[in-house]
Amino acid sequence: MIKYSREVIAAQESGLPIVALESTIISHGLPRPRNLEVAHEVESIVRDAGATPATIALIDGIIHVGLESDELDRIANDSNVVKASTRDLAIIQATQQSAATTVAATAHIAHLAGISVFATGGLGGVHRGHSYDESADLLALARIPIVIVCAGVKSILDVPGTLERLETLAVPVLGYQTNRFPGFYLTDSGYEIEHRVDSATDIATIWNNRHDIKTDQCAIVVTNPVIHEMDRALHDALLNSGLEAAEKAGITGKAVTPFLLEHFHSSSHGESLRVNIDIIKSNSLLAANIAIALGA
Repeated sequence: MIKYSREVIAAQESGLPIVALESTIISHGLPRPRNLEVAHEVESIVRDAGATPATIALIDGIIHVGLESDELDRIANDSNVVKASTRDLAIIQATQQSAATTVAATAHIAHLAGISVFATGGLGGVHRGHSYDESADLLALARIPIVIVCAGVKSILDVPGTLERLETLAVPVLGYQTNRFPGFYLTDSGYEIEHRVDSATDIATIWNNRHDIKTDQCAIVVTNPVIHEMDRALHDALLNSGLEAAEKAGITGKAVTPFLLEHFHSSSHGESLRVNIDIIKSNSLLAANIAIALGA
């Protein structure tokens, strides 16, 4: 069911810490050829910190935990690579397609593979104006015990609605060296986080305590704000113009979020790309430190 890279197999056999990495950012989140460069840079960051990277994807219907160099190249450059959430995995396997995995699918596969720490960019959440329309990421977090390091949720989403859903689903949210919930492009979304942690050791202690008291059936969300946020005036202008453009084009429901993301990418003069890259690098380093603290 799962094919492991040589590097991941060696780490498993030696009991070394492993960090799961999603592949959607490589296939659909960053432009070519920068996407492949960033994928290699992120894996190097994890290695240099003392952990093993395990980028997760499906190739010709086979789940891969950890990618060899040629496989990483294929995910980055093959235009036929689709995006797969958990609901799609069995279908992708049956049709022998290649797919990059979303947050939900990556977390699911990482857990199957015995990996406890996962680094991503931003979580999906509740969509603006459509409380019934929410990402499968949220339900996955409620069901999968994993530490996920992210930069909060994208500011184009309904941030307070997403925080309410996470509370309802009993998913703990920790602010790494902050009490403010990040807004992906922005260091502070304007909303508070109740619980702050200041080190990877703090996070490992919480993870272990949850196991002892049997409250460990869901994820722990560790929010790590980007250091150099997007200019707020630019951000707000892009968000407003994007929402207006979506309304004029009659774009509604789940199509709004990808439309707004593309609007940011095409209109921010490289700023959204810079923030995206800064986020995944920073989150991967923190995830590696957490994995080491866990001995995972």
